[in-house]
Amino acid sequence: MTTPSVRVFHKLEGLFSIYKPPGVHWKLVRDTVETNLLKGINAASPPAPRQRVQFLAEPTSVVAEGSNELTLSAASVPALAHHPLVSGPEFQHIGVGVGHRLDVFSSGVLVLGVGQANKALTDLYRSHVTRDYTLEGELGMATDNFSHTGRLIERTTYDHITRDKLERVLAMMQGSNQKALLTYSKVDMSTQEAYELAVKGELRPDGKSPPIMTGLRLLHFQPPRFTLEVQCLNETQRYLCRILHEVGLELRSTAVCKGVRRTRDGPFTLQHALTHQHWTSPDVIQAIRQYRSSRKASKAKHTQPGKDTGTASQRQEMAEEAPVNSVQ
Repeated sequence: MTTPSVRVFHKLEGLFSIYKPPGVHWKLVRDTVETNLLKGINAASPPAPRQRVQFLAEPTSVVAEGSNELTLSAASVPALAHHPLVSGPEFQHIGVGVGHRLDVFSSGVLVLGVGQANKALTDLYRSHVTRDYTLEGELGMATDNFSHTGRLIERTTYDHITRDKLERVLAMMQGSNQKALLTYSKVDMSTQEAYELAVKGELRPDGKSPPIMTGLRLLHFQPPRFTLEVQCLNETQRYLCRILHEVGLELRSTAVCKGVRRTRDGPFTLQHALTHQHWTSPDVIQAIRQYRSSRKASKAKHTQPGKDTGTASQRQEMAEEAPVNSVQ
């Protein structure tokens, strides 16, 4: 028979996302979530203490006068070895895994998994899902690590930079990354399959590949500050900072990264991310339920009877067979 703590733990086995604040190491975030979940699990009402049979001596008042015999009586007493105050909390550790990590400098969506869900977390980490970021940049300076926290090595002018020039540079960089994506996807671009994957934006690298941007857009430009939205694969936070450095060089200037925020990690978005005050067992259980229900709804949508999910050639074959079936 499972205990209330075990039942709570099984509800927590799943994937969920939290919002990692900047300036905090991901290990500290993970440990904080694990501590909160352990408190929630062990706060469940403990099971009734086990009973054991113990033979107790009868009081002397009950024993007949002049009798030297020891009289014992059976009694049921709590087994102190299993008492919570003796054995300690039922759960002292739970496996909380971390997906695609964020460095101390970065913030945003961080996916976590509990228990058996760590296997799914590993699959998500190794899969080629795209992640979205918002990058804050500042023109006119360069550092040794491409961010504003590094050692300043150069200052440049930026008065000649306009929004049109910046957007042209971004378009050029996105085009070069699209060519790299086609190269590493190893798909024959003369086939219908390649065309449909490209139209849907579902081209992915086949095997290992360097970081690749699948999207790059300017959100805000007010010199020297500007903001970019980036969709990418296999990226690191240093690579994202380097993007801004390369943008500055292409503009005949320099730029550093002022902030990195992840807004999406595969199916997880900022809308699903739990903020610090919601890193508790009830909120995590609710987030896991919502993620499971959304996944079920998505699978049901893609497997609806009669839903057109085939390729163009398959749809053409179905269209050609339809008149024949209607005649029969």
